[in-house]
This record gives sequence, structure tokens and C-alpha cells, in this order.
Amino acid sequence: MRIAVFSDTFVPQINGVALTLKRWTDYLSDRGVECKLFVPTEPDPSYEDEVYRLASIPLLLYPEYRFAIPNLLRIRHQLSRFKPDLVHIATPFNVGLAGLSAAQKLGIPVVASYHTHFDRYLDSYRFPFARACYWPYIKWFHRSCRAIFAPSLETINRLEEKGLPNLALWTRGVDCDLFTPAKRSDRIREIYGIKERYLFLFVGRLAPEKDMDILLQLMQRLPDEIRGQVHWLIVGDGPMMEQARQEAPQNATFAGYQSGEALAEFYASSDLFVFPSSTETFGNVVLEASASGLPAIVADSGGVTEIVQHGKTGMHVQARNAESFLAALTDWIDHPDKWQEFGVRARAYALSRTWDQAMESIYTRCLQITETEHNQLAAARQTMASIREEGETA
Repeated sequence: MRIAVFSDTFVPQINGVALTLKRWTDYLSDRGVECKLFVPTEPDPSYEDEVYRLASIPLLLYPEYRFAIPNLLRIRHQLSRFKPDLVHIATPFNVGLAGLSAAQKLGIPVVASYHTHFDRYLDSYRFPFARACYWPYIKWFHRSCRAIFAPSLETINRLEEKGLPNLALWTRGVDCDLFTPAKRSDRIREIYGIKERYLFLFVGRLAPEKDMDILLQLMQRLPDEIRGQVHWLIVGDGPMMEQARQEAPQNATFAGYQSGEALAEFYASSDLFVFPSSTETFGNVVLEASASGLPAIVADSGGVTEIVQHGKTGMHVQARNAESFLAALTDWIDHPDKWQEFGVRARAYALSRTWDQAMESIYTRCLQITETEHNQLAAARQTMASIREEGETA
């Protein structure tokens, strides 16, 4: 099997889509599947042997992302030379459109993966007028896809309501050897000079769509009985970094982007994961926190509600309601034994979520689609051969 993947984001960019696609392509390689990626250029490109880079410029609202300028003729030529059995489109924008067009011209079956509720981002970036166009476009874009893979049941239900067909669950996994409570240490405290008793952690992009305004409210309005005991660790970067630094209280450390062993140490060395984002289709960072033995407080909206089991591994609180989050934080300080048990259960849950299991479902579905396509082509060829044979006999 050969698969061509089209995406507007890929490593070395740091985001859930890029990292998931890297996991997917690595899994395909391990299975002996030939894979070619079509992604935007990067200042520091990598994986050049398997990647066809498309000319691009930095995106205005997301400077670390790239806006691709595809050359349709070259893409079709590259795709024709590679001869994939399947085209996988991960983003419905410039690169995805180019891939969809080329696949349709060449008669290659297409699958798609849905990663982001961009309609919710439109409100965050003050483009609510674009919402009227968003879902008709998404429905049109996916109309011919043999399968649409979504990361959570919440996302599948939302897409079903919007009329998208052929939906299938493609959940996510976590590396429980990398993210583990065993990596807890005092090194983070020593590096940043932290004296407070407890560490509250947030990991993610510092941007409006992550409900950073709610997180800042929590940091500013933490109850007096907790404030002096808590230090906030903010891991990530984004357009709200400077604003967050200015508005955050003194008991906050902004550590920037972290990855690998360093990120694992941040998780394991913290006491509570606080994640107010209400726009997640899944929430990889929440699963990483769970693997690290961290209980979590999350919004009662989006895919995160399927990772955090309310009252068992953490709490769901009302999305975009600072008072609701503050009440949960108070409960955490008042009932330490209960929340410690939440962390133990969170780790146990994460141990059941392996990347191999997550990838096997999409791989099996892709294999079924390509086999069906091959069988149909073989049957069509046999029919045409029979027709020619009958014509020659006549």
C-alpha cells in the first residue's frame, strides 16, 4: 500500500496535528507502507526524503504556521509518479484542496482526518461572519471522502449533526514510558527558584482559542487560602505570550515550548493540570498529563471530557466560567486524598491508550478501502475484457 498525505502543518511545527501525523507516518513506515507527504516549506526542513515541500509564507494570525502556495501541475505530476493507492488529507485548506483536486483528477480514493473546530476559532479571532460559510464549505470539501476520521466521539457527533458522511473514530495514544510519574523531581523548582508548596500546570498554545483569558482570571483570582501555596507553570508559546506575562501574578513562570524529556519532567513535577480550553477535538496534552499521574480540571466541552472522567480522574467544570474553575481548585485544596486518588486512576487510564492501538484502527480502515478499490478495478477490467472477447467472437 502507498499513501500520500496532504497537510498544511507538519513537524518541525509543534501542534497536535503535526505531531499526530508524524506518529502516523512513522507507523506506516514500520508497517512497510510507502508514504509521501505534501506540506509547506519550513525555515528548518527535515525528513526531506519523504516530504515534498510546497512554497509557503508565514500565516498572518499564526506566524509560526505556513500558508502554502501550491503548484497544482507539479503536485499532480508528483502524485502521478508516486502512484499512491490512497490520498489522506489532514487539513481542508490550500494544501488539502490541492491534494483533493489532484486525487480526483487521477482517480485516487481519498480519506480525510478532522482535527480542529475552526468555526470556534473564528469567534476567538473576531471573524464570526465567516461561520456562515464554514460548515457548507467543510461539507462540500468532504463530500467525496471514503472515510472521515475524527479523534473523539464528541467530534463525531458534531460532524454528524452537520451532515458529514462516512465518519470513523481515530483516537489518540500516549507514550507512558516518556510521560510517567517516575520523572517527578525538584529540578524544575531549582531552575526557576520556586518556593511555593504546589505547582499548577498549563500546557498548550497561548492563544485566544485556548481560553487564555479564563486561565488568566484564575491566576489573578485564586482564593486567598490557596494563593500563597501555589505557583503556576505555563508551558507553551503563542500570540498571547506578552499579554499573559504582563497580566499574570508574580507566582507564575512562563517556560516557553518544551518537548520530550523536559516536557515530561514538567508534567511529573506538577500537582494539578488546569486546562480551560473549550475548543479541543481531543486534547493530547490532557492525556499526557494523565499518563504523568496528574489529576486535571477541564472545561465540560470538547474531546477533553472523554479523557478526564468526572469525579474519577479529575473534574469537568462549566466552560468559560472562571467561578466554576475556582470552585474546583478550592475542592482540590480541601480534599487532597480524593485528588491524589484521581491522579492514580488517571495514570491507569492512560496506560490503556497506546499509540499502536490508536493507529491500528485508521490503518485497518485504509487497508479495507484500498482493497475494495483494487477489487472494483479488477472486476471492471474483467468485465471490459469479457465484453471485448464477446465482440471479437461475434
